Formats: sequence, C-alpha cells, structure tokens
Amino acid sequence: MKGNFIYSNPTKLYFGEDSLKFLNEELPKYGKNVLLVYGGGSIKKTGLYDEIVKILKVNGKEIFEDAGVMPNPTVEKLYEGCKRAKANNVDLILAVGGGSVCDYAKAVSVSAYCEEDPWDKYFLRMEDVDNKIIPVGCVLTMVGTGSEMNGGSVITNPATKQKIGHVFGENVFPKFSILNPVYTYTVPQYQMVAGFFDIMSHILEQYFSGDDDNTSDYIMEGLLKSLIHSSRIAVKNPKDYEARSNIMWTATWALNTLVAKGKSTDWMVHMIGQAIGGYTDATHGMTLSAVSLPYYRHIMPYGLQKFKRYAINVWNVNPEGKTDEQTAKEGLDRMEAYMKEIGLVMNIKDLGVTEDMLDGIAKNTFILKGGYKVLSHEEIVEILKASM
Repeated sequence: MKGNFIYSNPTKLYFGEDSLKFLNEELPKYGKNVLLVYGGGSIKKTGLYDEIVKILKVNGKEIFEDAGVMPNPTVEKLYEGCKRAKANNVDLILAVGGGSVCDYAKAVSVSAYCEEDPWDKYFLRMEDVDNKIIPVGCVLTMVGTGSEMNGGSVITNPATKQKIGHVFGENVFPKFSILNPVYTYTVPQYQMVAGFFDIMSHILEQYFSGDDDNTSDYIMEGLLKSLIHSSRIAVKNPKDYEARSNIMWTATWALNTLVAKGKSTDWMVHMIGQAIGGYTDATHGMTLSAVSLPYYRHIMPYGLQKFKRYAINVWNVNPEGKTDEQTAKEGLDRMEAYMKEIGLVMNIKDLGVTEDMLDGIAKNTFILKGGYKVLSHEEIVEILKASM
C-alpha cells in the first residue's frame, strides 16, 4: 500500500429480508417533511410503495412525491426536483429504486439550496458543496451502481449530449440504505445483467491501475470471483436468494470507496461509456460492456503483468508454456465468453451508435490519467471503432 489515505464511510446499511422495518429507527432522526423519490412506478406494482408510505405515515411524516426519475436522470429533472424540495422545506429525501434514483436524490440534496446553476457548479466545474445539504436515505431495488454507499451522482444534459458524474464527499453519502435482495427479483433480465456488468466494471476500473502488491487487489479478485459465480446462477434463476444477496453485497463493496484506497484508479471505460450514454441514452451497464474488451485489449501491453495476474487469479488460466501476453490474452478471451454467456451487449452499434457520432463521443469523453495509458482523442476514436 503505497499512498497515504483516510478511510471513512458514514452510511449505515440494513441488509436482508427484514431490513425495511429499520426505516422506523431512522425516520425519527429527521424532520417532518419527506420527499419520496422513485422511478417509473414499478414500486407501486410490487407493493413496496404502499409499505413505505404506511411506514412514513406511522412515523408522522408529511409526504411529497417526486416520481418519474428516468434511468439516465436529466438536468431538467434535477431542476424540477430542486424546486419541489425547496418549496416544501424537505427534511429528508427518501430514494426508492436503483442507482439512477439514488444518484438523482443526491444531486437534488446538494442542488436544492445551490445559489448558482448546479449543472455548471457541480457537473462542469466539479466544485465542492458550500450550501445546505438535504440528507438522503435509500431503499434499493436494483443493484449495480453502489450509489447506496457512496457520494457519486451522474446527470445527463440532453441539449449538450453530456453525461457527467461528480463524486461528492462523505457529507453527501446516504445517511442510511436499506438492502433487501428480494426487491431486486422483479428487475427485467436486461437491466439485471447490465447491473451485473456495472459491478464488474467498477471493480476492474480500480483493479487495472498501479502494479504494487496491494491488499485492495486481493479483495477485488475475491469480489470478481464471487460476482462471476453468483451471476451465472442468477441468470438461470433470478429468484435464487443466495446468488442475488451475494451480488447485492458485492455491488456495495465494489464502489463504497474501500478498494480504491492506496491505488490510482482508471475509470476510462466509464468515461467512454458515459459519453456514449450522452448521445444514445443507452443503459449504462451495456455502454460499459460494449467498450470494455476493445479498451482492455488496447491498454493490455502497458499493464501486462496485472492482466496476466487477472487471467490466472480470476479466470483460472494456466500460464504453463505460455508467454505473459498469451496468458493475459486468454484471460480477456474468457471474460468475453462469460459476457456473451450472461447476455451482455458486445458492440456499440446495438446501442444506437452510428459512425457519424464517433468523433463527438470521443470529444465528450473526459480523459483521465490514473490508468496504464493516457489516451489521446485518436485512440478513443480507435477504441470506439473497435467497439462497433
């Protein structure tokens, strides 16, 4: 572990089939007015909405609703949520849904009392929060983003075709999150599988950086093996509680800031994937799956020893009689076979990307410096072409 670091994560988690009852312990800590944030209404079909409203009423809360949060929350939706939160003097934002709903709730929490345009301040200039923050709690219904235990928030501006994430500090982390794996059973297969790859990508973004013998890398190899094992079971039987609970727990640990400690981190797959999302509004996890292999094959020569380690420790490649490059390549080939097996999108054409978009997508890709190779604009275009 080479770097100096501080580790703190203030989010309290309640995990398991009975976890919703702990909402009764959390609600008395906050004032009367609660903004209930959710997506397209699936929580009404499953009955979860009624359960939560009942608990809120028993606790004497005044409920204000902010429904219709889309899979890639827009800046217009953010402005709408800010007005609602401020007008009703909201004391707590309760996000019920997947990562997009949690991301959106955090964006509203920092933006409602922001005196400037929050898009400019937080998502373009990446400034810290210096105004009142409304506390957030989450009830998770889909796994993938890890948003339930971090400060991340991703917002899309359709007018500029930009999809940008801001990682806020621990003062923006959810105060509590309720994780019941059963709530994830009703997620459609396409979204479920996209979530699985989002988890994998979060781990790989942190794993493929640095080349020291880092404790975090051993943890990540274990998380990856658990995810691969459980996702194969869940694809065949989405209601396998053991598999879905292990995946839910892995998703949280993949991005609650723990495994990044002591490492530089990459995040270029996410930068390219988010730029694609800005143009196509495609499902986030699928934008990542479509570009991952072309990206990793491109940077493999620059981090060859880590790719070899990945092949051996995660994909059980036998290195005997093989060059380091052959071993590393076989690891990525096995990853590709697994991705096809669980039903991921493997090329960006299937997400609506056309040739004439490639230069614009590359221009909207933030170039970061934490990985094995700092990409040029031309290299991003090359990776996008290979992803077609």
